[in-house]
Amino acid sequence: MKLILLSGGSGSRLWPLSNDARSKQFLKVLENENQQFISMVQQVWGQLMQSNLSKDSYIATSQAQVEMMQSQVGPEVRLIIEPERRDTFPAIALAAAYLYSMEGISLNETIAILPVDPYVENHFFDTIKSLEAIIHHSEADLALIGVEPNYPSSKYGYIIPETGTHGSKQPYKRVSSFREKPSEAQAAELLTKQALWNCGVFAFKLGYLISLLEQLNLPIQYEELNKQYQVMPKISFDYQVVERAENIVVVPYSGYWKDLGTWNTLTEEMRNKQIGQGTISEDCINTHLINEIDVPVSIIGLSDVVVAASPDGILVSSKSASTRIKDYIKYNQAPKFEERKWGWVKILDDQVYEDNRCVTTKRVGIRAEENLSYRMHTYRDEVWTIVKGEGEFIQNGNYMKVKAGNILHIPTKTLHTLRANSDIEMIVVQSGIRSEENSLVELYHTWREISEICTKAL
Repeated sequence: MKLILLSGGSGSRLWPLSNDARSKQFLKVLENENQQFISMVQQVWGQLMQSNLSKDSYIATSQAQVEMMQSQVGPEVRLIIEPERRDTFPAIALAAAYLYSMEGISLNETIAILPVDPYVENHFFDTIKSLEAIIHHSEADLALIGVEPNYPSSKYGYIIPETGTHGSKQPYKRVSSFREKPSEAQAAELLTKQALWNCGVFAFKLGYLISLLEQLNLPIQYEELNKQYQVMPKISFDYQVVERAENIVVVPYSGYWKDLGTWNTLTEEMRNKQIGQGTISEDCINTHLINEIDVPVSIIGLSDVVVAASPDGILVSSKSASTRIKDYIKYNQAPKFEERKWGWVKILDDQVYEDNRCVTTKRVGIRAEENLSYRMHTYRDEVWTIVKGEGEFIQNGNYMKVKAGNILHIPTKTLHTLRANSDIEMIVVQSGIRSEENSLVELYHTWREISEICTKAL
């Protein structure tokens, strides 16, 4: 069995920490057994490794998330990269075409699909392992996992099994229908029918989806489907495939499962009520502070509240109202903080002047032993001030060692790179003309390539 983790979408539900460049699964607000802060994707990947599933797993993600994914789970993780975001059906179709035409996976192979951010116990992955045998035994087109609800929720979709399968000794039930996010009263009625929460996990044989792509006149070769990706319908796999299939089974799961998609649910799983600088007064009850900026935040006398601060903005919300955040964050601004495979970038200031000059000031961190690509900006000058660490700098083939206190001027169309011997931080001031889009040209990415081709000094 091959496992595809879906990692797509933007990060509006957990604004201001999440954004188009850093979706919710990358937020380091959970803690592992060593009391280190980890993200949802790091936690799930760790569980896959413990369950011996990681060696057969791939992550389907967008081009915008590649660097952050590699930074958090490692460069060796196999990625299937979408050229743009288009919803779950195109993403799964592209992954299936990749497995079939690029990896040579048999049409008889079972493929399981898993969101990259479920909050579950380790034995949840034992249920995932069972999907292969269930697909074979039931001869179903699709096998889903449904979570046994512990309360009537209006936040989740429901899987309704056939009445004749209640009490069956089989580990699965035949599916009768689906219900998307009912009211709480309707959900209570569904619970009497043994309905299950749809957790977005399902499996099928690869041949099933390849055949479906052929029926839709879509390419089954990865490279061709990748070229036509922009014209594929923006539709979920649930609507395009699951709800139209006739032969579906569901495997009930009775363990702990939670969707950490809102500040309300996420803070319930945080071990610490405060991350970052600030103070929460003792009379605050069920109040959380997550602060990523250098300015302290004080919360006094407020209960059932979440306060989140990042370079993108500040959120102050009651936890019950935090689900309405999408209605209030239409600021049309680019992300102010991004993780990269080599470190991170924080936008400190971004100004446009009357003469159409634009000046952007950034704080940039490069981890020890990591390096920037060998690159040049076609419409921007840069001035770097090294404020921490030591490294090796190459500009147009000229090599020099740099350390805290050095100031480097990089004119437009000048090839340059920097490798960190120890953790480096620097202030970057980038300037140019606003009407000219800043284009980055990258020639080489690894330090071995750069050192072999660009200089003989190393």
